[in-house]
Amino acid sequence: MRALLCAIAVAVMAQPGGNPDEVYRHREDVSMAARAADLWAARATADFESAWKLARACYWLGRHLPQSGQRAALERGLSAGETAIRLNPQRPEGHYWLAADMGRLAEAFGVWQGLKYRGRIRSELEQVVAIDPAWGGGAGDEALGEWFATVPRLFGGSDTDAEAHLRRALDSDRNNLSALVFLGGFLLDRHRTAEAGGLLHRALSADSDPEWQPEDRELRVRAQQLLDRIS
Repeated sequence: MRALLCAIAVAVMAQPGGNPDEVYRHREDVSMAARAADLWAARATADFESAWKLARACYWLGRHLPQSGQRAALERGLSAGETAIRLNPQRPEGHYWLAADMGRLAEAFGVWQGLKYRGRIRSELEQVVAIDPAWGGGAGDEALGEWFATVPRLFGGSDTDAEAHLRRALDSDRNNLSALVFLGGFLLDRHRTAEAGGLLHRALSADSDPEWQPEDRELRVRAQQLLDRIS
């Protein structure tokens, strides 16, 4: 009987509706991303992997849901990120996705959200880099580069630090598409057209990690839009 129950459990988890990792692979259908988030939420209070994956799913939802649903998704992500940090503060995932959800709130809901979260975003990303600078292909440095590039200088922003962090991310992974595209746009805005074009062309031809194909497709669209400004 026990063997039969185990077989049934494995079969259920193999179905797209029961395995959140499998469901989330179809996240370009936003209803599938929401379904994965609900599956992870059922376990997130006591399971680190579920908590940080819920925070990650909420970031995706906070960018792809209709605007009326974005804030609730992102606030759910903040709670999940805090839980992940509580469960395992020595892993980078909770720190990173908490910062990502905060950053999306700041981006989407105005200057006061940005001011509210700017210090915490930076400190969480610095924690990611302190734990493992190579994690996620330099994801912590890439996000810090964006932070320094977008925060006003009065509140700590710095073009020099932005470029340094973005290049450090590329030292960790020369195919880091986020770093290639953001640095390309950053340099283009500063009239460094030749450098920008080289990075953006690299983004279009770089290998794609199967796990991140939806995000990579969006980044390549952005790279082409930036290249169109050059031509």
